[in-house]
Amino acid sequence: MENRSRSQTRKYPRRSSLGECPLCHRQTHLTFHHLIPKKMHRRNYFKKHYSKAELAQGIDICRQCHNGLHRRFSEMELAKHLNSLSLIQDNPELTEYFEWVAKQKIQVG
Repeated sequence: MENRSRSQTRKYPRRSSLGECPLCHRQTHLTFHHLIPKKMHRRNYFKKHYSKAELAQGIDICRQCHNGLHRRFSEMELAKHLNSLSLIQDNPELTEYFEWVAKQKIQVG
C-alpha cells in the first residue's frame, strides 16, 4: 500500500465541508468523530458486540467540540457510555461545555 494518499496517512482526520456542528450549532469546518473510538475497535468486547459497520459510525462535529470530548473522557468512556449523538448531547458536563463553545469565535486556519 505504498500509493496511499496523504489524507489517508495523516494523524488527524481531514476537515469535511462547512456545516453546522450538531453540538454547538455553529457554522464551521467539521471533523469526523468515531462514536466508538478507533483505538477500541481491536478489543474483543467491541469486536463481539458491534459489527464493522457499527464501529465505523461517527458524526461530523467542529474541532473545538471534538477536542473537548477527548479532553473530558477516556477512549473507553466514550466507547461505552457516549457512543451516540443523543448520549453526547444529553451529558450535563458536555452540555455546559457546548454552550460555552457556541459563544466562541470560529477559528480560521
